Amino acid sequence: MPRDAGAEFSSVIGESVGMVHAVKMARRVATTELRALLLTGEAGTGKELLARCIHIAGLHPNAPFISISCGSIPAALLELELFGRVPTRGDPGRRLGALELAGRGTVFLDEISELPLELQRQLVQTLEEYTIPRLNGQGDSATVHCRIIAASKVRLDDCVAAGTFRDDLLARIAVLRIELPPLRERDDDARLIADHFLREAARLHNLPRRQLGLDTVSVLREHQWPGNIRELKHVIDRAQASATGALINPQDLLINQRRAGASVIRGATTFGEIRVPTDGKRLRDIEREALDLTLQLTDYNQSAAARILCISRPTLARKLKAYGLDKRNQSRS
Repeated sequence: MPRDAGAEFSSVIGESVGMVHAVKMARRVATTELRALLLTGEAGTGKELLARCIHIAGLHPNAPFISISCGSIPAALLELELFGRVPTRGDPGRRLGALELAGRGTVFLDEISELPLELQRQLVQTLEEYTIPRLNGQGDSATVHCRIIAASKVRLDDCVAAGTFRDDLLARIAVLRIELPPLRERDDDARLIADHFLREAARLHNLPRRQLGLDTVSVLREHQWPGNIRELKHVIDRAQASATGALINPQDLLINQRRAGASVIRGATTFGEIRVPTDGKRLRDIEREALDLTLQLTDYNQSAAARILCISRPTLARKLKAYGLDKRNQSRS
């Protein structure tokens, strides 16, 4: 019998309309037999946390939950991680891939937009037939029983239009889409989540329980949070370590001073300009300027730059190398 998914979602904190709706949809789907769904939202909005909650609230909570970042693993290794391999004369070892290892559990495919096209084709075949295509094309295929939860911080419809993502794969993983709103659009959720982080820090590290000052709450509400909840976690950890009294004050957050050259336009933090003359400009040059400006904005922090540009860290590293910007970054260190 399906179980009522309730307490399993208690780790997802938020009272904003968008987040309440996302959790309501996740609760509904958790106890169904739906085999594939898509979570969308900016980096750091909590897609993996919600996926884990869906798994725990599902029909097989004791089965494995396997998380794979499609943008962080080389293509050949990613194929092996997903689909495994069967013994051959030259390599007698057999390896099970995540889709088989998960059993009736869940495979979470983060950054699915980074999945190479050939692996997209194989995943389509898996979702069509619920069998695993073997790496070397030999041996009996294995039946897939797991649920696949895909996640993307970029619009997959745009990737389809650009030819980097298969429309048939999108159709199969997006039977249900759940959008996680960015933290800047979540009303007072930043305060609620910050309070949670402070309580957890006090409990785990035997620290005094600190409170957020009224001015501090105002700063949390006004900040744009380009790194979303992940950024908020870092900010609160830093504030907890630097605060000396019972209150967390605005100066403890280290986010109330904008970098020189930045400005706010329609509520979004901007930095610099990219100009396109009337006689045209190469897309390659525009992309290089965008990368360079973003590196300056983040003080050459590649992880932060990747989050702002909505690409994976390995993709950013490849682009920096292609444009020679990686050498500039090295010269600063």
